[in-house]
Amino acid sequence: MTDPIATLTQDNDISIIKLDDGKANAFSYDMLTQVNELLAKVPRDSGALVITGRDGLFSGGFDLKTLAAGDMEKITKMVQLGYRLLLELYSFDRPIIAAVSGHSIALGLFVTCSADYRIAIDGKYICQANEVRNNMDIPTQIMEILKARVNKNYFYPAVFHSDAYSVQDSIEVGFIDEVVPQTEFMDRVMEKAKELATLPHPFYANTKKSAQDDVRQKISDAIEKYENLAGLKN
Repeated sequence: MTDPIATLTQDNDISIIKLDDGKANAFSYDMLTQVNELLAKVPRDSGALVITGRDGLFSGGFDLKTLAAGDMEKITKMVQLGYRLLLELYSFDRPIIAAVSGHSIALGLFVTCSADYRIAIDGKYICQANEVRNNMDIPTQIMEILKARVNKNYFYPAVFHSDAYSVQDSIEVGFIDEVVPQTEFMDRVMEKAKELATLPHPFYANTKKSAQDDVRQKISDAIEKYENLAGLKN
């Protein structure tokens, strides 16, 4: 049995998914599988969802060991799950709070950007979309989320140039909504989660869908194109 590297706990109507592989908090195939299984247990008609990482690291992105190994079947399945996770989070019917517990890099940052509200812990941590500097492009299914989140004046340096930003500067960039001292971090996260959990269903979900429907469709179409090219089936 695979060790749990993602866990789900409940605090009244707040669901909390924590990522902790003890290392880079990489979105490996196992991590993504576990997160998707946990998401299936989170209510869609009440409450709110918090996603957080381990101390000092929210997530370092896709699992580099899998990418470096060169097994294209494993790589494509892992990437497929990553794209599907972003769409699921971006489209989620209830409010999602990203509790950014440290560095948020690559897919970790895109998960952060898929949340409805982003609270980072104060410290010497960065947010970075580092794909271009690592000889990778940013596909439509991720770019659409970045276009919806990143402030226009920072789009070129943040996305095209892969600049890294402190969590404090990431507020102006658009990656983060607020930065909170470590001693107050989870208290503030839960305070915000409980506030957003009061938003009534289905009015929140309907309003979110109306605002995001065109972006969702572009993401969904891009994922379907990727799956067809890779020979993957849902």
